[in-house]
Formats: sequence, C-alpha cells, structure tokens
Amino acid sequence: MTKPVLAILGGTGREGGGLAYRWAKAGYTIYIGSRSLERARSAADAIRTRLGNPDAPVFGAENYEAALRGEIVILTVPYAAHRTTLEAVRDALHGKILVDVTVPLKPPKVTKVWLPEAGSAALEAQQILGDDVAVVDAFQNIAHGVLWEGEPSDHDVLVAGRGKANRRRVMELVEAAGFRPIDAGPIENTPVVEGLTSLLIYINKAYGAKSAGVRIVGLGQS
Repeated sequence: MTKPVLAILGGTGREGGGLAYRWAKAGYTIYIGSRSLERARSAADAIRTRLGNPDAPVFGAENYEAALRGEIVILTVPYAAHRTTLEAVRDALHGKILVDVTVPLKPPKVTKVWLPEAGSAALEAQQILGDDVAVVDAFQNIAHGVLWEGEPSDHDVLVAGRGKANRRRVMELVEAAGFRPIDAGPIENTPVVEGLTSLLIYINKAYGAKSAGVRIVGLGQS
C-alpha cells in the first residue's frame, strides 16, 4: 500500500520535528511546514542528516504549501498559534484528515488542566475548519524527548476524533512511529485526551521524571 504524503505544520519545533524524524525513518514523504521557508528547509536538512540519507524525501515549505501537498496534515503548533495557523491553511485542508497534536496549555500554569470554550483544541479546530475536514487527536501525551529517541516505545498513543475510518488511518501512523495506538473514541472524548497532558506534566515534576506517559492495561496482546 502506498504511504500517504504527510505535512507537519509547526514541524520546526521539537514535537513536530520528532514526529517528522520517526515517519521519515519509516519511509514516508514528509513536508515540514513553517511560517518561515528558511526555517522549514533547515529543519528538513537536519532530519536528512540525522537519518544519514541526503536523498530522503523530507522537504521544507511554508505552512500553506505544506498543507496543500500533504494527504494527511499534522498540526504541532503551540496553542497560542492554533487558531491563526488553522485559519491560514483552511482552504488547503478540504477533504483531508487533520491530526491535531496541539495541547491547550495556559503558561505558566501548565500543570493545571485548562480547556478552551469549545471543549478541546480538536473541537475548536473542527469548528474552525468545518465538516469537510476530519479532525483527529493524537500524540498529546508523548514527550518530545521520547520522539527523538527514534526507538519503539512502551508508551500508548490515544487516538480520538471524527470517524472510525479516520481514526484507523491515524492509528496506522502511530504504529509507523513506533507506538501502540489506542482507539479512544469520537471527537467528544478529546477533552480527556488533551487534559491528560497537564496531569503528566505534573507527574513528571512531582517525581523528577521527563517522559511519563500513558499505558492502557487489560487489552491482552493487542
């Protein structure tokens, strides 16, 4: 089966870059999006260097161009840039899946759960983009340091969003990145998924850890 082309908006950041690295390593074509074309190209160069493959299909582009080229688009910007980024690329997302990795944190109180009026970043994204786009949450509960390790992980990734078929496609990406995907249900469940991030940040601080995550037990070998 042909792998979909992936666009990662905000791919110059630590979370987006880590995902780009893992998916490029798994053989996906990646477009790293940024407001700055220079930064996007530099990030793409860095990933090809890390892979040890100067010909790896990892490209830099401005956000709108990346969104146009991606068959599945992944949003990894800070919450402060969430709405403006979505509004800027909305016309490029028609008929696509948007994987929203954004967590609605309110610095400096990042250990306390805060959710926007819509209920979650994903629900807000769905309102902004309309029904023609399927918004799916994933990777909110994975520390960026885990992504850059590049090895299979014992962390689970909760996948919640519009439509079981869309969630399955995102779950395939989760597996390709080296994690176990868990179907966490419809988009109405995304407030729980996103809220867990503040809880994990608190646990990291309380226990002097860096990469506390989620593991769902009782599922057998699935």
